[in-house]
Amino acid sequence: MSNTAQSLASTRIASLLDENSFVEIGGYVTARNTDFNMQQKETPADGVITGYGVIDGNLVYVYSQDASVLGGTIGEMHAKKIAGLYDLALKMGAPVIGLVDCAGMRHQEATDALNGFGEIFMKQTLASGIIPQITAVFGNCGGGLAIASELTDFTFMEEKKAKLFVNSPNALDGNDVSKCDTASAKFQSEEAGTVDYTGSEADVLSQIRSLVCMLPANNEDDMSYEECTDDLNRVCKDLANAAGDTSILLSDISDDNLFFEAKAAYAKEMVTGFIKLNGVTVGAVANRTEVCDDNGNVTETYEAVLTNRGAKKAAEFIQFCDAFNIPVLSLTNVKGFKADTHSERCIAKAVAQLTYAFANATVPKVNVIIGAAYGTAYVAMNSKSIGADMTFAWTDAQIGMMDAKSAARIMYADADAATISEKAAEYAALQSSAMSAARRGYVDTLIEAEDTRKYVIGAFEMLFTKREDRPSKKHGTV
Repeated sequence: MSNTAQSLASTRIASLLDENSFVEIGGYVTARNTDFNMQQKETPADGVITGYGVIDGNLVYVYSQDASVLGGTIGEMHAKKIAGLYDLALKMGAPVIGLVDCAGMRHQEATDALNGFGEIFMKQTLASGIIPQITAVFGNCGGGLAIASELTDFTFMEEKKAKLFVNSPNALDGNDVSKCDTASAKFQSEEAGTVDYTGSEADVLSQIRSLVCMLPANNEDDMSYEECTDDLNRVCKDLANAAGDTSILLSDISDDNLFFEAKAAYAKEMVTGFIKLNGVTVGAVANRTEVCDDNGNVTETYEAVLTNRGAKKAAEFIQFCDAFNIPVLSLTNVKGFKADTHSERCIAKAVAQLTYAFANATVPKVNVIIGAAYGTAYVAMNSKSIGADMTFAWTDAQIGMMDAKSAARIMYADADAATISEKAAEYAALQSSAMSAARRGYVDTLIEAEDTRKYVIGAFEMLFTKREDRPSKKHGTV
């Protein structure tokens, strides 16, 4: 590091980037403010190390806050350095990674610091959808800086020492850290859904490296020619057994079983993440009814329904994929919507956002129905009617308005049990089978579960040159 003493901030950069690849920018910058005896305080690099380097050969821009300098607080020059880094990243079309350890706004600089926050917000907004933005929280990330972290695409947190909050837990009326630490990595990842990954500092930095290698450098980058050494026609013999835990299913069909799951701890009934298919990064969205441990034992179960959190999580992920031209694969196994009072407060809006995200996305979209696909919940999960380019269904999949027996009870409310069973079987054959959907053109091909990988790869290869024009508009409003 050119002019910056070895600190925890610089060590993090060195651990993140390829060895000896970091080049510092603005290492001699110090604070300009002289109020409140600031001229007597040393502020090397003004508390933030900025520069560029490579991760597995991929150019990235990095800033790392130094908590040893005024607590890593953001002042005028601190903010200008980060804003300047964004300017370079936008010119070069490369990701920005922020390593956050900050005590907040620098009080000695007041309005200058506030203006600095605004400048960072503006740069992040302009960069959104053009270059990937990643935040990793290692210490405090509070107040306005918490907003800055959520303006980025992915957020990581060190699991023990990191704190992410707008208001401190003790500032919340009737709350206390001992009761509920809303700033903790556990709360933010499991309850708030603001964090994609938590772990040790080393794990966080390693996962960021993995993510960067999965993502395009910018919204015009073409990553389609990465070499694939895995068998494109590989048969996944036990795939049907993974229909419950679709994170395992996605890993099985991916090149070399590579799978990066985003927001794994939040809304576990909906899986989102990145896989590789024939060397191409593909965004995956999948319903999940089971969570299995490393030994294959079921540890958690969920209803096959859409939830508020699951729909919102998936919608945000799809929007990211569409912005960066990443194809989208969906795995559908859903019977309806979560039915409780809490869900009714916002499930209509959440599912509308999911529907909009799928329908609005112009990237290649492939849907595989792996279980039940009932009602409007199925329609919202990337059905052909809202724009899926190719739809496959496992041979034992069920597609229709609702469960056959429930439909028979509605249509023949006064009939006896034998009649209900007879009519349910008839309804299943005529209206709820994968074959009946295929005969109507709603499913393109019926496939065996074990052949999913080769069919999906083939579909995305066919869709490689997809172009889709939409009505001219500034943006949607959903």
